[in-house]
Formats: sequence, structure tokens, C-alpha cells
Amino acid sequence: MALLVALTLPLWAGGIYYVNLASQVLIAAIFALSLNLLVGYAGLVSLGQAAWLGLSAYVSAWVMLNLGWGHGAAAVTAIAATTAIAGLFGVVALRASGISFLMITLAFGQIVWGVAYRWADITGGDNGLSGLARPSPFGLDLGNPTSFYYFSLAALALVWAGIAAWVHSPFGASIRATRDQPRRASALGFNVWLIRWITFTMSGFLGAVGGLMYVYYHQFISPHSVSLANSAEMLLMVIAGGPGSLVGPVLGAGMVVLLKNLASVYVDRWTMLLGFVYLFIVLFVPGGIIGGLGRLEQRLRRSRRARSQDPVEATAAPESAGVPQ
Repeated sequence: MALLVALTLPLWAGGIYYVNLASQVLIAAIFALSLNLLVGYAGLVSLGQAAWLGLSAYVSAWVMLNLGWGHGAAAVTAIAATTAIAGLFGVVALRASGISFLMITLAFGQIVWGVAYRWADITGGDNGLSGLARPSPFGLDLGNPTSFYYFSLAALALVWAGIAAWVHSPFGASIRATRDQPRRASALGFNVWLIRWITFTMSGFLGAVGGLMYVYYHQFISPHSVSLANSAEMLLMVIAGGPGSLVGPVLGAGMVVLLKNLASVYVDRWTMLLGFVYLFIVLFVPGGIIGGLGRLEQRLRRSRRARSQDPVEATAAPESAGVPQ
């Protein structure tokens, strides 16, 4: 049903604005899924995920604008460079865990933001890099909102399928083992650090893919894209939807993007609204949307089971009443 809705959305969305908004949701979902590898499956909370967006987008934009490279070569270079930097940074970041890991990723994100803001000769500073064009894979005109929507949907489907195959593999089970019982996993012979490093690097790789989609959509990249606020939004998407699931981050991305774009029309301080949403989820729906729906389904099942047992008890009562003592 969800796939049918996604495939037919441009037909009933009601205009180009909503088609573009749906494309933003799909791109945000790629980022949320990439961060979910760390938060949901590896148990490592990061506040620097926007750095991979920025590195990939800046490298791609710079080589196209300054070296005249095509989209294909620029995309491969951007993803390879971002993944390599993620691997190198993972060596440093994974020396810690818990709140220390969170602070290290936060510091790295701020470093990337500072470089993007201050190194104006390369990054354009606060003005960013603009004048980019969207690619035309197989002759498809991605300048058309509907075409770009289906391109984004295909990218999300590939990322989702790849993550699904990965987390349901034996290696995916080892990732969850390092999250739940790292000491026991180490005692059983698993290299906990290496498993986390591979997961961290893969998260950077997927973040780089999302960065390409981001710069293709906006045709522009600026330091705001790598800010702490952007990383916090990605984390909110994962927590709101439900960490450790495949559907949850996609639902969380949709919720945050819709609140950001629609609520801001009516509420000046819409960021405060996001804060209240986050607070509500933490206090009342700690497992996110997916966790909340799961608990609701269990309650409904218990309620139906209880109702189905009542008639049996009601008929058994008169019979037992006539038995002599």
C-alpha cells in the first residue's frame, strides 16, 4: 500500500510544491537511515551526521564548478572522499563510547562547519557554492520535479534495500550484539571495535549518497547544511520514527520535514515546536512511532483476547453454581 502511494503521489499530490516537498522527505529519509545504522543498530549516538552531507556536497560541487568534471566523475569522487574521511575519523571517534562518542562527533561536525564557513576561497564562505545543474541520467531530465521525485524514490529504495539486506545478515546480527552486550560479544571472539568501525564508515558512505541527492535537489550548498541544527534534525528523525527499525526513520523524516515546511508557515518559532515534539516522544513514546504502534497493537490484541474469553467464563459460571458442595 505504501509503495502504491509513493508511486502515484505526483498524480494526486496537488501541485509541484507538494511533489518537491515529497522529494525533500525522500532525501531526508536517506540521511535518517544512514544515521540509524549508528543510533539504532550499533547504539552509537552521533551529532555530526550532517558533516557527511557537507563533505560530499562540497566536493561534488567544487570539482564540477572549478575543474569542469561531469556528474558521474564528481559523484564517485565525492562519495569516495567522504567515505575515506569517515573511515579515518572513525579510528579516532571509536576510541570512546556513550557521551564521549557523542561529543567527539559533535566536535567533528563543528570543525567541518567552521571550515565551510571560513575557507571562503574553496567553499564560498557564507555565500556557498551555487550555479550547479542537475544530472541527466539516461537522458532523464531531472529539472522536472516529477522526474526528480522518482529519481529520489529510486535512490531511497536502493539505500533501504541495501540496509535491509545488511542488517538482516550475520554481520548485522554482530552489530546488534556489540550494541546489546559488547563485553560478551568480545568474549565470544567478535572484534567489537572493527564491527563498529565498519558500521561507522558505512554510515558515512550512505550520508555521502544523501549529500549528493541534497546538492542535486537544491543545486546549492552552504555552511548551514552542515550546521549542528541539521545534525540534530537528523537525530530527531531517527528517534521520532523509531531507532533500530527500517520503517521508523522514514516515518520520522516525513514528520520532521512536514513540520519544518508546513508548520513554519503558521508558527514563527517552529523550531520550538520541534523541541516540544521531541520532548513528547521521549516522555510518552520512547520507542518512537514504530514502538508506539507496536505497543498499541499488543494492547488491542490483549483486549480482543480478553473479550473472546468473557463468553466462556459467563457460560461456565451458571454450571458451576449448580454443582452440590
